[in-house]
Amino acid sequence: MTQTPARQTTPARWLLRTSAVLWAIWGLVHIFAGVVTLKAILAGNTAEAIQGITSKVPLEELVRDYHPAESAILSQHALNLAWFGLVTTIAAPFVWRGRRAMVYVAVLVGGCADLAYFIFIDLGGFATPPGPQMTWICAAAIVTGLLGLWFARRSSTTQPRLGGEAHA
Repeated sequence: MTQTPARQTTPARWLLRTSAVLWAIWGLVHIFAGVVTLKAILAGNTAEAIQGITSKVPLEELVRDYHPAESAILSQHALNLAWFGLVTTIAAPFVWRGRRAMVYVAVLVGGCADLAYFIFIDLGGFATPPGPQMTWICAAAIVTGLLGLWFARRSSTTQPRLGGEAHA
């Protein structure tokens, strides 16, 4: 069982709190991006929605007639952005409290979502700020969260409990 912040070591507590704040930022930005993208698609501005994701590509290069299936795929992407963000935002207060399972949920959901963005958009050369910065925020949230869990576990195995016995 993960310790509550009152029983965590200072490094674990601050690493987990840092991770929580980063996940909240990352999550809120992705909820906003999902809503804005979906709103543009539903208004018939598919080119603007795509340009919002791949902002290095000039809008005039994206303006054309889009098949309804293309808009449907992009709408699915918008909803994915929103739910990735919602999950990590919901996880953030639990990460703050050091809940191991929620740290892993945020790492898996946010990390996998951002990995795909990093591979196809960042490395593809299509992104401008704030896209790449969100990748750094995600990476920092992953590292600080996992390090926080490591420090919490390390301290829980080396410090005696109230009864004096060490626990694993």
